[in-house]
Order: sequence, then C-alpha cells, then structure tokens
Amino acid sequence: MRRGGARMSTEGPAATRGQLCTFTLAGHHFGVPVGRVQEVIRHQEMTAVPLAPPLVRGLINLRGQIVTALDLRQPLDLPPAPPGARPTNVVVRAGADLYSLLVDEIGDVIEVGADAFEPPPDTLTGRCRDLIRGAFKLDARLLLLLDTDRLLAL
Repeated sequence: MRRGGARMSTEGPAATRGQLCTFTLAGHHFGVPVGRVQEVIRHQEMTAVPLAPPLVRGLINLRGQIVTALDLRQPLDLPPAPPGARPTNVVVRAGADLYSLLVDEIGDVIEVGADAFEPPPDTLTGRCRDLIRGAFKLDARLLLLLDTDRLLAL
C-alpha cells in the first residue's frame, strides 16, 4: 500500500479529502483513510471467540500478533456472506491495536477531494447511518466513507 502524500484525518474538514483505501462489501463500495490502514492481506484462517458479539468473527494470527477480525456486514445491515466466501483482510490501526475488517474485494487507493463529498445519504438508516461519515460521488459509483472510530467503538 502506498504511503505518503495527503493523509486523511478522522477529525474536521480534512476528513473529506485525501487518500482512501477502497473495498466492496455486498456490492457496495466503501473507503477508509489510507493513513489508518496497515496492510491488506488475503484470507486468513480464524479462531472463533466464544460468546463474542456478532461483529467479532474471530481472531487471526498476523506474524505473531493476535488481531480481531470484524465482520462489517452485521453493523452495516448487509446480508450475510455466501457460504464458502473467503474475505480479504483490511488491517487497520486504532492506537496500538490492530483490527481486521473483513471485506469481499479490495479496490484501489484513490485520491478524493472535498468537492465530491456529501453527508450520508437519506437512504441510510439505523446504525448503518452512524457508521458512515458521508459519500463521495465518483464517476461510476457512490463511495461510502466508513467511520472506523465509531465502528471500532462497537
């Protein structure tokens, strides 16, 4: 993953421009600030965590570090993954901790500008609306900016 250049902040107006790591989940396009992403890795075997909330799909071993794998479908009110699906891991930092966001397919790192940013669409409701900071109107699609801080607070 490319580092450097303009970085996105999770605070204030700077959060509406910079570089985003993009991915798809249930046919929807999402992005997270590239500055929060440590790496993207292929499917990893997970160890289930008994009595964990539905958001926690399991634990993965990332070169000796235990990382919590989060299933984004549940908090975003998306349908379950098809049987046998092998998600990709977008490993994000939250302070000293790492979390894996399980996604269907990784996209590109793109540069976005504040002029293409809009508040969350009215069609988003419930908890999903709380987890989306807004949307970027791109040429052929709408890219939803995921609020990783709120997601990880769940």
